[in-house]
Amino acid sequence: MDASPELQQFLEQEKHKMMMSEMVTKLTNVCWDKCITSTPGSKFSSGESTCLTNCAQRYLDMSVIIAKRFEMQ
Repeated sequence: MDASPELQQFLEQEKHKMMMSEMVTKLTNVCWDKCITSTPGSKFSSGESTCLTNCAQRYLDMSVIIAKRFEMQ
């Protein structure tokens, strides 16, 4: 028995949510390890903030490039 269109749509939405959650977790781990080199205090240093911003942007840019690459195949 085939799933209803509503169920298929719901499953697709849940899949996208899971993928986004995984991406945010990976981005956080990668950028934290790269940019936070000392014991964190109550605020990030300006260098850490800049590094985190640049790291996150590069990660997102690469994710878009990879996604477009898969769409072309």
